[in-house]
Amino acid sequence: MEHSTYKKWSAEFIGTFWLTLGGCGSAVLAAAFPGVGIGLLGVSLAFGLTVVTGAYALGPISGGHFNPAVSIGLAAAGRFKASQLAGYIVSQVLGAIAAAGILYLIATGKPGADIGGFATNGYGEHSPGKYGLYAAALCEVVMTAVFLIVILGSTAKRAAGGFAGLAIGLCLTLIHLISIPVTNTSVNPARSTGPALFGPSYAVSELWLFWVAPIVGAIIGAVIYRTLLSNGNDD
Repeated sequence: MEHSTYKKWSAEFIGTFWLTLGGCGSAVLAAAFPGVGIGLLGVSLAFGLTVVTGAYALGPISGGHFNPAVSIGLAAAGRFKASQLAGYIVSQVLGAIAAAGILYLIATGKPGADIGGFATNGYGEHSPGKYGLYAAALCEVVMTAVFLIVILGSTAKRAAGGFAGLAIGLCLTLIHLISIPVTNTSVNPARSTGPALFGPSYAVSELWLFWVAPIVGAIIGAVIYRTLLSNGNDD
């Protein structure tokens, strides 16, 4: 195994760790703290900021995916080698689990601690706005598809240099502003898996949707970009 491969896996682990700890941590700790109340806007910004900071710090090493759906979408668009998917996805999932474990230890580190939903994703009775399965699935598919289109467009050779991380982070912020009421926002199977393992039992039983829908959405986004927006060698 090439030494550079371990560096890429490490970057994906750390980046997904930071995304999960920063984004979910803001929801579990700050949003629930009396007198702070960062709310929907604060949590959305937290997720966006983790991607912005992670992209600029770690993107030059691994590409800054931090999301199995993104890796799969990039492979579908011809921007990433399919042979590297397994290593990336395992690193991303492990990073999210490690972050969720640390967040759980912090959140339960006071008397009478109540982790609530622990920033998990859900549908039906477990959706923040009580949206059903089909609404949740549609939301996750469409949001992830748009996310991939933004990623592919902002990282194309013809795009303005140095702004991809900012565009991608702001896109993720907007996605959260739209979809937190529907599913608590996944668009990232790793981010969903980590908290589900430490959260309420329903989160694991509903986790399948937050793997299937983002992956389907990522592939759709890749196909749309390649078919309608790609400019050949400029991408």
